[in-house]
Amino acid sequence: LVLLELFSYYARVWIPDPEEVWKSAELLKDYKPGDKVLQLRLEEGKDLEYSLDPKTKELPPLRNPDILVGENDLTALSYLHEPAVLHNLKVRFIDSKLIYTYCGIVLVAINPYEQLPIYGEDIINAYSGQNMGDMDPHIFAVAEEAYKQMARDERNQSIIVSGESGAGKTVSAKYAMRYFATVSGSASEANVEEKVLASNPIMESIGNAKTTRNDNSSRFGKYIEIGFDKRYRIIGANMRTYLLEKSRVVFQAEEERNYHIFYQLCASAALPEFKTLRLGNANYFHYTKQGGSPVIDGVDDAKEMMNTRQACTLLGISDSYQMGIFRILAGILHLGNVEFASRDSDSCTIPPKHEPLTIFCDLMGVEYEEMAHWLCHRKLATATETYIKPISKLHAINARDALAKHIYANLFNWIVDHVNKALHATVKQHSFIGVLDIYGFETFEINSFEQFCINYANEKLQQQFNMHVFKLEQEEYMKEQIPWTLIDFYDNQPCINLIEAKMGVLDLLDEECKMPKGSDDSWAQKLYNTHLNKCALFEKPRMSNKAFIIKHFADKVEYQCEGFLEKNKDTVYEEQIKVLKSSKFKLLPELFQDEEKVLSPTSATPSGRVPLSRMPIKPAKARPGQASKEHKKTVGHQFRNSLHLLMETLNATTPHYVRCIKPNDFKFPFTFDEKRAVQQLRACGVLETIRISAAGFPSRWTYQEFFSRYRVLMKQKDVLGDRKQTCKNVLEKLIQDKDKYQFGKTKIFFRAGQVAYLEKIRADKLRAACIRIQKTIRGWLMRKKYIRMRRAAITIQRHVRGYQARCYAKFLRRTRAAITIQKFQRMYVVRKRYQCMRDATIALQALLRGYMVRNKYQMMLREHKSVVIQKHVRGWLARRRYRRTLRAIVYLQCCYRRMMAKRELKKLKIEARSVERYKKLHIGLENKIMQLQRKIDEQNKEYKSLLEKMNSLEITYSTETEKLRGDVERLRMSEEEAKNATNRVISLQEEIAKLRKELHQTQSEKKSIEEWETLPKRNSHLESLLSLAESMEKKLVEETKQLELDLNDERLRYQNLLNEFSRLEERYDDLKDEMNLMPGHKRTDSTHSSNESEYTFSSEITEAEDLPLRMEEPSEKKAALDMSLFLKLQKRVSELEQEKQSLQDELDRKEEQALRAKAKVDSLPPIRGAELEYESLKRQELESENKKLKNELNELQKALTETRAPEVTAPGAPAYRVLLDQLTSVSEELEVRKEEVLILRSQLVSQKEAIQPKVNHTQRLHCVGEQSPQDYHMLNEDGELWLAYEGLKQANRLLESQLQSQKKSHENELESLRGEIQSLKEENNRQQQLLAQNLQLPPEARIEASLQHEITRLTNENLDLMEQLEKQDKTVRKLKKQLKVFAKKIGELEVGQMENISPGQIIDEPIRPVNIPRKEKDFQGMLEYKKEDEQKLVKNLILELKPRGVAVNLIPGLPAYILFMCVRHADYLNDDQKVRSLLTSTINGIKKVLKKRGDDFETVSFWLSNTCRFLHCLKQYSGEEGFMKHNTPRQNEHCLTNFDLAEYRQVLSDLAIQIYQQLVRVLENILQPMIVSGMLEHETIQGVSGVKPTGLRKRTSSIADEGTYTLDSIIRQLNSFHSVMCQHGMDPELIKQVVKQMFYIIGAVTLNNLLLRKDMCSWSKGMQIRYNVSQLEEWLRDKNLMNSGAKETLEPLIQAAQLLQVKKKTDEDAEAICSMCNALTTAQIVKVLNLYTPVNEFEERVLVSFIRTIQVRLRDRKDSPQLLMDAKHIFPVTFPFNPSSLALETIQIPASLGLGFISRV
Repeated sequence: LVLLELFSYYARVWIPDPEEVWKSAELLKDYKPGDKVLQLRLEEGKDLEYSLDPKTKELPPLRNPDILVGENDLTALSYLHEPAVLHNLKVRFIDSKLIYTYCGIVLVAINPYEQLPIYGEDIINAYSGQNMGDMDPHIFAVAEEAYKQMARDERNQSIIVSGESGAGKTVSAKYAMRYFATVSGSASEANVEEKVLASNPIMESIGNAKTTRNDNSSRFGKYIEIGFDKRYRIIGANMRTYLLEKSRVVFQAEEERNYHIFYQLCASAALPEFKTLRLGNANYFHYTKQGGSPVIDGVDDAKEMMNTRQACTLLGISDSYQMGIFRILAGILHLGNVEFASRDSDSCTIPPKHEPLTIFCDLMGVEYEEMAHWLCHRKLATATETYIKPISKLHAINARDALAKHIYANLFNWIVDHVNKALHATVKQHSFIGVLDIYGFETFEINSFEQFCINYANEKLQQQFNMHVFKLEQEEYMKEQIPWTLIDFYDNQPCINLIEAKMGVLDLLDEECKMPKGSDDSWAQKLYNTHLNKCALFEKPRMSNKAFIIKHFADKVEYQCEGFLEKNKDTVYEEQIKVLKSSKFKLLPELFQDEEKVLSPTSATPSGRVPLSRMPIKPAKARPGQASKEHKKTVGHQFRNSLHLLMETLNATTPHYVRCIKPNDFKFPFTFDEKRAVQQLRACGVLETIRISAAGFPSRWTYQEFFSRYRVLMKQKDVLGDRKQTCKNVLEKLIQDKDKYQFGKTKIFFRAGQVAYLEKIRADKLRAACIRIQKTIRGWLMRKKYIRMRRAAITIQRHVRGYQARCYAKFLRRTRAAITIQKFQRMYVVRKRYQCMRDATIALQALLRGYMVRNKYQMMLREHKSVVIQKHVRGWLARRRYRRTLRAIVYLQCCYRRMMAKRELKKLKIEARSVERYKKLHIGLENKIMQLQRKIDEQNKEYKSLLEKMNSLEITYSTETEKLRGDVERLRMSEEEAKNATNRVISLQEEIAKLRKELHQTQSEKKSIEEWETLPKRNSHLESLLSLAESMEKKLVEETKQLELDLNDERLRYQNLLNEFSRLEERYDDLKDEMNLMPGHKRTDSTHSSNESEYTFSSEITEAEDLPLRMEEPSEKKAALDMSLFLKLQKRVSELEQEKQSLQDELDRKEEQALRAKAKVDSLPPIRGAELEYESLKRQELESENKKLKNELNELQKALTETRAPEVTAPGAPAYRVLLDQLTSVSEELEVRKEEVLILRSQLVSQKEAIQPKVNHTQRLHCVGEQSPQDYHMLNEDGELWLAYEGLKQANRLLESQLQSQKKSHENELESLRGEIQSLKEENNRQQQLLAQNLQLPPEARIEASLQHEITRLTNENLDLMEQLEKQDKTVRKLKKQLKVFAKKIGELEVGQMENISPGQIIDEPIRPVNIPRKEKDFQGMLEYKKEDEQKLVKNLILELKPRGVAVNLIPGLPAYILFMCVRHADYLNDDQKVRSLLTSTINGIKKVLKKRGDDFETVSFWLSNTCRFLHCLKQYSGEEGFMKHNTPRQNEHCLTNFDLAEYRQVLSDLAIQIYQQLVRVLENILQPMIVSGMLEHETIQGVSGVKPTGLRKRTSSIADEGTYTLDSIIRQLNSFHSVMCQHGMDPELIKQVVKQMFYIIGAVTLNNLLLRKDMCSWSKGMQIRYNVSQLEEWLRDKNLMNSGAKETLEPLIQAAQLLQVKKKTDEDAEAICSMCNALTTAQIVKVLNLYTPVNEFEERVLVSFIRTIQVRLRDRKDSPQLLMDAKHIFPVTFPFNPSSLALETIQIPASLGLGFISRV
C-alpha cells in the first residue's frame, strides 16, 4: 500500500529506452490498482502512454529524490536498482568530475581518459589514517582500509582490481602500490618500495601492448604480494602472472601493436651498445608491422626504453643480463623475418645464407645449418624407430611462430623470476597485502580458448565475491540482533561445475588432447553428447556444429571450437628447443634448463595467453625413448591449478574490490556511454551487490540520525528522553506495515523504498509549512506596499508645492544679486589699480636697501678672515721654534746616555773574562745545554711548520674568498639597485608631497579666481595629478609588500634548512646509538676512557690497543660540538695553543734541569768532570734510543689504525706480525738498556760518595737500619747497597720523567694532527652531502643555493680565522710576560731551594691569575663553579629539571639567568676554555632533553622560553650600543668584558628555531585528532545540519568511535597551550607566532577535509563552520591576540564557508564569488562547487554551466594548481629582542634545584 502511494501525481519513474538504456519520466496522474497504462511526460516535454506488462503488472522503477542523487555510496540510495545506479554514476562522472564511487564494499572506478590532480603526495597524506567512510571515495581510501585492517586484525589483505581492457585496472593497481610505498616506507635502507614501483615499467614493457581499446593494455594478469614486517613497513614483494597473450608476439590485429619492448628496441637501435643487434625501423620486421600502427600518440619509445633500463638496473639486473635480454628479443624479431620457399606441397626450404636467419643464429649463438634444417623438418618417433619428415611451408611458418612465442614466454618467465628475486624480502615476512590486476569478463564476435579461460577465472572470482558480500550482510544482521532470513542470491557453482567438474568442458578437452587423432570437431560432438539438454547452462548454436554456448553470470557467450585443442596442447617441436639449448650464449639455455624438471606455467597456447603458477607441476615418468612432451600438463590443466591456488590465497585474506569501468570505446575524456557502462556493471558484479542489498534491509539509520532527520514529523509530546523509544513510537504511526522495518541494537533497518516514503512525508510537511509562511509574508508585503504608495503620494504633493515657492524666491534673489555684482565689480577695478602702484613702490625700496646691506657685509667678512690668517701664522712660527729647541735637548741627553752605557759595557766585559775559566771547567755541561737548546729549536721549527700549514690553509681560504668576491659584488650591485629603488620610492613620495602641496595651493587659489571657464580644465589637471599620486602610492605599497615577501621567503628557506639539519643530526645520533648497540662493537669502561682523555697509557701495547678507540673520540666530540663552522676552527686553534703550552712547559723543565745540573756541578770537585761528560753522553744515547722506540711504536699504531676490521688481531694478520716483531725488538733493547742503567747508577753512587760527608753516611746507615730488613742490614754493613738503590731510583725517575714528557708532547702533537685530518674528512663529507642535495634541486635553485652556502661558509671561516689570529697574538703576548716572570723567579731562587721544588710547582705557579678579584659586600650578579662541576650543573639544571615545578614556583626563565651568570663569571676570569665548554654543554644538554622528552609540550615550551631568554641575556649584556638602550646603569656594569659571543648568539638562535619547529610539531600532533571532529563533524548549533541517508561505508567504519571532540575541546586545548606558554615566560611576540601557526594548522586541516568530503559541502555546514570560526576569533579577542595574524590564516576557510552559503545561479553571483574568494585557488573554488550537495529538497544544486562560468572568469588568475593546502607548512619565526628588567644580583638560587656547589659572587 505504501509503495502504491508513491506512484502519485508528479512522481518520477524510469522507463526502458533502446538508446539511453533508461529514461526519466513524470506521472501525469495518480496510479490506481488495475490501471493498464501510465500517463507519463518525458524530460524533453513529450507525453507518453506506458503500457504495463499484463502478466506481471510490474510498475516501472521509481526515481530517487534529488537530494540522494550523486551520493558517495550507491547503497545510500533509497531505491536500489539498475537505473538508479547508472544515473548516480553518470551524475558524479559528468557533472561533478568524480571518477570514484562506493557500492557497498566495492569501489567503482570510471576511467576519465585524462590526467587528474588527485594522486599527489598531499592527497595520500590526507587519506592516511582516515576512516574509509569519512572521506570521498578514492583508490587511496581502499588502500588505507586494507593497510589498517592488516595492522588491526593481524590478517592478510587482498585488493582485487578487475575490469575490461582499457578500464584502468593497471593504473588503479599502480596507485594502490604507490600508496603503500608512501605510507609505510621501507624497513631497510634498500628502498624496497622504490623497487616495487620500479617493477611496473618492466612488466608494462614486456607484458603491455596497444589494442584498439587501450594504448597500454595489460595482456596478462598479475597478483603482487607486498610483504610487511612487524612494524608494517615494506620489506619485499612477490609477483605471480596469469595468461600471457603469446599470440600477440606473432600476430597483431589492425590498429594494434606488439608488446612495447619491441618498439622500444627499434626506437633505440641507433645507440652504440645496440649496434650488434642489427635492428632497424619497426616497419622492417614482420612481427611489428602487421597492425599498421607502430607509433602511439604522446609516447616516446626511446625515452620509455631508458625508463625500462633504469628500472632493470634498480632491480639488480646487470647490464650484461640486460643486453642478453635485448639479444633474445632482437633474435625473435629477426626470426619473424625468416622466409620459406616451397619445394612441393609437403616440403619447403630456406634460401641459402638467408640474412634474417643468419642474424638470428649469430644472436642466439647456434649453428645456422642445424636451425635451418629443423625449421623445415620434424622428427617422428614410433615404438621401434625414428623418422625425420619434411614439413610444408604452412607448417614451417606455424612452427617458426610457435618457436618465437615459446622463446618469448620463457623469457617473460625468466624476467618475472628475476624481478621476484630482486623484490624478495631479506627478513621474515609478517603479513602481506596482495594486489590482483586481472582481466574482466570478455565477449567478442569470435570467442576462443583465451576468452574461455578469462571467463572461467571471472566465474570463480564472482563466486568468491558473492560469498563475501553475503557473509558481510549476515554479520551485520547478527551484530544488530535482527532475525536472519536467507537471502536468495545468484550462485554460479553450476556454471563452474560445467567447466571444471568431472566430464566438464576442460576434462573433455584434456581427454581429446590425449587421443591420437583428436580434433576440434570430435571434441564438440562429445560436448553435445555430454551436456546438451542435460545442463541448462549449456546450449548449441542453431547454425553451427563447431561452437557451443555457456550462460555465464554476466551474459551468454558463444565459443568457437576451432583451435581449442592446439592451444590447449601448446605444441613446440622438441628438436628446435634442443638446438637452442646447445647455444653458446649462456642466457638462452637458462630459459629452458628447468623444462624437464618443472614445466613452465606460462608455456601455454600458441595463440593464447599463458597462465603462471608458483606451484611446481611434476610430469609423469617418461618411458625410455618417449618424448616428454606427451606427458606435460595441458594449458587448461595448468590454468585450473593456478586458479585454485589464487582462490586459496584470496580466501585466506580479507578482500577489497575495485571494479574499473570503461565509459566509452573512443577514449574521449569525461564522456559516458550508458550502454557500455551497463554491460560492464552487469559483468563486474556491482548490480549483484545492489540486488543482494535490496533483498534485505538496504537502508540503515542510527537512532540519532533518524531523530535528527525526521524530528519535523514528531509532535512535542512524542519526544521522549529515550531516543530509541521515540523513534519506535513515530515509526509505528508513520509506517503501518511492520515488515517494512526492523529495530536493531544501534540502527533502524528499512526495506527498499521506505526511506523515500519517509522523505515524501517530510517534504509534504515542510511544503505545507512553507506555504503557510509564504501566505503570511505575502500579506505583510502587500500591506507594506500600500502604506508606502500612500506615503509617496503625499510626499510628491508636498514637493511640487515647495518647488513652485522656491522658483519665485529664486527670481527675487537673482535680481538682488545682479545689483550687488555690479557694485563689487566697479569697486574691484579701482582697488586693483591702486594695489599695482603701491606694489611697484615697495619693490624699488626693497632692492635699494638690500644692495647697501650686502656691501657692508662683504667688508666685515674680509676683515674677519685677515685676522684669522694672522693668528694661524703666528702660532706656526712659535711651534717651529719650540720643536727646534726640544730636538737639541733630546740630542744632548742621548749623547750623555751613550757615554754612560759604554762605561757599563766595559765593566760587563771585565766580568765576562773572569767567567771564562768556569766555562772551560764545565764545557761538558754546556754541550748538554746546547743539545737541549738544539732540541728546543727543532721543536720550535716543527711549531713554525704547523704555523706555516695553518697560513697555507688561510691562503687557500683567502683565494676562495677572492673567487666569491665577484658574487658578493654582484649581490652588492643588487643591493644598490634595491637602494636605488628605495631612493626612487622616496623621490616619488616627495613628488607626491609636492603634488599635494600644489593641490592645496590650487584649492586656495580657486576661491580668488573669477574666470569660471578655466576651472574645469584646472580640476581635470588636478585630478590627473591626484590619480598619478595614488598610482605611485599603490606602486610603493606593492614594492614594500614584495620586499617583505622576499624577506619572509629567505627566512623560511633558512629555517627549513635548519630543520633539515636538525633532522639529519638526529638521524646521525640514532644511527650512532644503533651502531653502539650492535653486537661486535665493544665499549670501554669509564676508567679506561678517562685514561684515554688524559693520553697516558701504562705500556706501549695498551696504547696500541686503545688507539682505535681514541681515534673515534674526536669524531664523537665533533658530533657533539658541531654547532657551527667557527667552533671547529676554534677547536683547532685550542689544540695549537695546547701544543704551544706543552712546548713552553718543556722549555721551562729543561731550564730547570739545567739549573739543577749547574748547581750540582758547582758543588762537585773538578776531578769529576770526565765522569759527568760520560754520563751526559749516555743520556744522549738513551734519548736517541727512546726516539727509535717511539718511531717503532708509531708504525705499530698506524698498522692497527689502518685496518680496524675484526680480523686485524688474528694470528697471521699483518698487524699481528708487526706486533710480534716490535715485541721481540723491544725485549732485546730492554736487556741492553738494563745493563747501561746499572752502569749509570753505579757511577751516580760513586759521585754521591765523593760529594757527601761522613756524617751523612752515618745518617743514611741509621735510616737503613730502621727501614730495610735485617737481611739487608747483615749484607750492608757500610750502607753501600742502600746508597746504590737510592741512586738507581733517582736515575730511573729522571729518565722516566724525560721519557714521559717527550712522549706526552709527541702524543699531543699526533692527536692534534689527527683531529685536523678528521675535521677535514668530515668537512669533505658534509660538502659532498650538500652537493648531492643541490643536485636534486632545479638548476636555478641549485646555483642560488650553492652560491649562498659558499658565501656564508667563507665569510664565517674568514671571521673565525681573524678571531683566531687575534687570540694567538694575545696568547703570544701573555706567554712573553710569563717568560719574563719565569726568568725573574729563576734568577731569584737559590740553588738549595731549586732542589726542593718540584717541576709541577714551577710550571703551575705563573699560570695562576695575577689579579685576584676582590670580594665585594654586594653581589656582582655572577655565579662561580668549578670546572669539574660543569657536568653536574648541566645535569641538575637542564637534563633532570622538571618544567612544571619551575614554572609554578620560580621566576620565569630562571635556568637561563643562572646559565648566563655562570658565563659572566667565566668571562670575568677571562677563561675562554670555560666559556666555550659551558656554552657547548648547555646547547648539547638542551638538545638531549628535547630528544628525550620532545613529545611533551610543556618541556618543549619551557626550553624554547629559556633558550630565547638566554639569547636575550647574551644580547642585553653584550656591550653593544643597540642592545644597551633599555638597560639600567647597574645592568650596563654587568656587561661582558672579555669575550664577544656573537657567534654563539647565532648558534642559540638556530637552536631556538629548531625548538620552535619541534613545538609546532608537538602541538600539531595534539590538535590533529580534534580539528576535523570539532570544526566539521560536531554540530555546534543543534538542528541546523540535516542528516542525509548514509551508505554501507559509514556503517562499517574501520575504527570504532573513540570519543568525539567538539569545538570546546579545541578551545580548551588552546587555553592550555596559551597558559603553559605564559607560565614559562615566553615572549609575547613569540606567543603570537605560535598562535598564528596553530590557527593555520586548524584552517588548513579543516579546509583539506572539506575539499575531500562531499557530505560536508552544504549550506548548513557552511553556517556551522562560520560559527566555529567566530568562536575562535572570540578566543583571540579574549587573549588580546587579534593583531597576531592568526585570523588571516583562517581566511581560506572563511571564504570556503561563505562559498557554501552564497547564491550560486546568475552571472552576478559568479562575479561576486570571484571577487570574494581571493584567498582560495581556482581548483579549490571549483572543487567546492562540484562537491556542493543539498541536504533538503528546497536547496538547489550548482549547475554545470555556472561552474564553467566561474572557471572562465578565473582563467587569468595566476595561482597554484594544487588542490590541498600544505598543512605541514611552518611560518618563518623571528625572535625580537626583549630585554629583561630583572637585576642579576637580586636572583636567588633555590635549594630545590640542587645547585649547592655554585656560589654567588
